[in-house]
Amino acid sequence: MDLKKKIRDVPDFPEKGIMFRDITTLLKDGEAFKYAVDEIKREIEKLDFDLIVGPESRGFIVGTPLSYATGKGFVPIRKPGKLPSTTIRYDYKLEYGSDSLEIHADAIQPGDNVIIVDDLMATGGTFLAAINLVENLGGKVVAIVALIELEALKGRDRFKDYNVITLIKY
Repeated sequence: MDLKKKIRDVPDFPEKGIMFRDITTLLKDGEAFKYAVDEIKREIEKLDFDLIVGPESRGFIVGTPLSYATGKGFVPIRKPGKLPSTTIRYDYKLEYGSDSLEIHADAIQPGDNVIIVDDLMATGGTFLAAINLVENLGGKVVAIVALIELEALKGRDRFKDYNVITLIKY
């Protein structure tokens, strides 16, 4: 299945000059969404991992069905103030701004093997933040996974020491 045909391009969003790759059109197509999750599952089921971690909010959309399909737990990474217990925080830069993410301080145990999943890899800022949070808790990142990779932004280059898996490349 050509998943690129299921993704809508939205020019000049969220600001002029950005081509936003909108996955909502893929998500509403049940067959395409199932195919995408199954394809990623095939890639990650070869790996030894304990948990899937997904950053808010589209990491939840891709990560939770993968968690269900693999029978592994899911750990959310959220915007500040959204998690109810003690958290650790990481501040980082995006392609067009800055942000912060938090994870529960007890979500990852030392030695846990973790796969980080998000919808898109652009410059890699969100993945870098998630890696930092996981590793600060003693977890080992065995792979970072994105539904879409924007190759021109060279986010993958930041992760030479990690297993990077992407399904759709632009």
